[in-house]
Amino acid sequence: MHIDIHEQTEDYLAQLVKRAVAGEEIIFDSNGTSVAKLIPLKQDDKKPRRGGQWKGKVKIAEDFDELPESFMAAFLGKNE
Repeated sequence: MHIDIHEQTEDYLAQLVKRAVAGEEIIFDSNGTSVAKLIPLKQDDKKPRRGGQWKGKVKIAEDFDELPESFMAAFLGKNE
């Protein structure tokens, strides 16, 4: 269904939302051009994600947070 957004009221918009929730796709037009689409949100039936799947599978090096002095000097503009 195509709707001209310049001709509709707030009450009518509420009716359109109810129709979208029921499964209908609503397309809004402005000056003959489609500008927006109102569709129902998909309900996600998946279980919430939980962490820990990578535990024991990834190793971070001991010096991960350490920067070489030459890199830090270049970053600060001292190696010119």
